[in-house]
Amino acid sequence: MKEYGNPESLARAPEQVLRAMTGAPLAGLRIVEFSAFVAAPLAGMTLAQLGAEVIRIDPIGGNIDFRRMPHVQRKRETRDDHVGNSIYWASLNKGKQSVALALDTAEGQDLARRIICAPGADAGILLTNLPSRGWLDAASLAEHRRDLITVRLVGNHDGSPAVDYTVNCASGFPIATGRDLEPVNHVLPAWDVSAGLYIALAVVAAERTRRATGIGQQITLALSDVMLSTVASLGYVADVEINGTSRPPIGNDLYGAFGRNFATVDGREVMIVAISQKQFRAIGKATGLTDRLQMIGPMLDVDLSLEEGLFEAREAIAAVLKPWFARRTLAEVAETLSAHGVLWGPYQDLIQLVREDPRCSLKNPMFGHVDDPAIGPVLSTRSPLMFDASTLPRPMPAPLLGADTAQVLQRVAGVCKTEIQRLVEQRIVAQPVH
Repeated sequence: MKEYGNPESLARAPEQVLRAMTGAPLAGLRIVEFSAFVAAPLAGMTLAQLGAEVIRIDPIGGNIDFRRMPHVQRKRETRDDHVGNSIYWASLNKGKQSVALALDTAEGQDLARRIICAPGADAGILLTNLPSRGWLDAASLAEHRRDLITVRLVGNHDGSPAVDYTVNCASGFPIATGRDLEPVNHVLPAWDVSAGLYIALAVVAAERTRRATGIGQQITLALSDVMLSTVASLGYVADVEINGTSRPPIGNDLYGAFGRNFATVDGREVMIVAISQKQFRAIGKATGLTDRLQMIGPMLDVDLSLEEGLFEAREAIAAVLKPWFARRTLAEVAETLSAHGVLWGPYQDLIQLVREDPRCSLKNPMFGHVDDPAIGPVLSTRSPLMFDASTLPRPMPAPLLGADTAQVLQRVAGVCKTEIQRLVEQRIVAQPVH
């Protein structure tokens, strides 16, 4: 059996295999997306960044997330027709095609159905987080294409509604965040992001199954199940069941090892982490405090060679380290810690991230500049995945709403130009809009 997955065998691989491996991994795959907000749009964008053709269908005028903050604000270098446009929408829909239809009409619904159920071995895939009813019901759509794949995100497993914020508050994490029992929400929509990646994985898995069996299917993912699965996988469910304990709120301390933030003399904060003895020794060498740190174990009767020992002694360790950081600038801390291999990072706001962090710049091959038609020139990203034997698309802008309606209807749904003109005149399909 030949192997084509290692450098030695690539030279012997047939030409067609080499062509397949150097193209985008999902090139040729067509996915139709009906979505709003974060999870489903992120799933579609993830697939588009891997080379899939992703057609997002929206109602004329845009879905409920089309104008979501942040917006382009009026500045001297900003074009007037960009002001007020959603940076959020443009950032979550990169690399897609946009179709805008009058989805409150039977004719608009029929056009959408024809796009979803268009023939082709690599077509007939729908991802959505919109309600399953009427013409968008998976069973109804499957009447038009028996091998249809539908991946649908719902709130709870029983079909009741939920969003990231209502799921997160029940996860236990806001209570464990901070130092008191007052809950503290984080601004990262973690469950939406995780769900989006699950949806993208589900599309690839279902398409592989259909390719092998010829059978389509509906896959349902509950947002709250994404949270529950994560909580269980991290051991928190078992901890409650076995030990009857709940993780306490400990602020910025690292649970189960040593990690804490420290203030520098110039008003910055850094986070240092030690989850191994090697990392803890590096902190001692970098700060010159090895001897004082080693005194803590016997004093508190804890074993600092164990992660739990570092956690138990965290207050004493931090007390020894705090003055060292307080006498130095961020630049001095960065130089010393990096030279000694300490696991550390600076706290920074979003402006500092974008303007000062070299990882968020063209020095990182994931980034590139794009001229987005709705928000103007902007630093953007391609997929963070790096394939040795594949070429990923460059960073791509989002489309204008409805920009691809005519060509998708003609190419995918088989609608002629004359008919498209009639549909435009009757406001069944829309012209591109900002």
